[in-house]
Amino acid sequence: MQYKNYYKTLGVSKDATQDEIKKAYRKLAVKYHPDKNPDNKETENKFKEINEAYEVLKDPEKRKKYDQLGSNWKQYENAGYGGSQGAGFGGFDWSQFGGQPGGGRSYSFGGDMGDVFGSSGGFSDFFNMFFGGMGGAGTTGFGGSRAAKGQDLKADLDLSVSEAYHGTTRILNVNGRKLRVNIKPGAYEGQELRIKGRGAAGVAGGQNGDIYLRIKIQSDTEYRIDGRNIIKEVPVDFFTATLGGKLRVNTPGGVVNVTIPKGTQPGRTLRLRGKGMPNQRQSGVNGDLLLRLKVEIPTELTNEEEKLVKKWREVWQKK
Repeated sequence: MQYKNYYKTLGVSKDATQDEIKKAYRKLAVKYHPDKNPDNKETENKFKEINEAYEVLKDPEKRKKYDQLGSNWKQYENAGYGGSQGAGFGGFDWSQFGGQPGGGRSYSFGGDMGDVFGSSGGFSDFFNMFFGGMGGAGTTGFGGSRAAKGQDLKADLDLSVSEAYHGTTRILNVNGRKLRVNIKPGAYEGQELRIKGRGAAGVAGGQNGDIYLRIKIQSDTEYRIDGRNIIKEVPVDFFTATLGGKLRVNTPGGVVNVTIPKGTQPGRTLRLRGKGMPNQRQSGVNGDLLLRLKVEIPTELTNEEEKLVKKWREVWQKK
């Protein structure tokens, strides 16, 4: 088993501050991220080494233990290494989350940089021997193995407003196995879905880790989300805004007929209560649909239309 010089991997000195370690990691993670180096095994392995080094050096407890090993690490290996396999992200294929073909993958594994860079593979035998039992998968370190829970796997899950409203299904590919995930109607920003026991395998009989999916709702050209309220911009012609009338509006829940009051001003917001995002926790207590009216002024008038408008202005000015 090869000794891992984590300080050398990140290019920092042994007395580097936590801030210096973080900055070094950020720089290297950007350079070697798999999305920037597709189908490059060498950079993929380098990215794994960087994440492993940072996993140890960012944690004061792990770093202290690592520094204590020094040149004596070999004696702990001889004291009894169980040879268990690392957990990490392994074969978690995020491309199954949907979205546009060829789009970027979404990684996350906790810690300061998890949401940005994440992890792209299992840790080395060296890591698992000495640090596997410290909040992750592996052995107890410093001799003898014991049961330990496998690593949890985490990722962001992007949903459209329509998918969040109606609910949807995603198919994940976890270590070569397909896993169907059902998202209930009314998913909300920041919601965390837990799939118990489907994360990385446990060590020495320990239970498997879990999968955590964090919901992110993507606003589009038609809808925006504000809490449980749905915001939609609705164009209204000048005459309907002036004289009042009815307007058919498409919403996530279907078409609704909206009454436009006389004299509606540009930017006015109409609130349709209960027509917003469903509430998973309390049935029937939905958010609202906010319609922001955009009054459209005619840009081209015929001679006859222009005369009528001028006449209208004359009448209005005499009031």
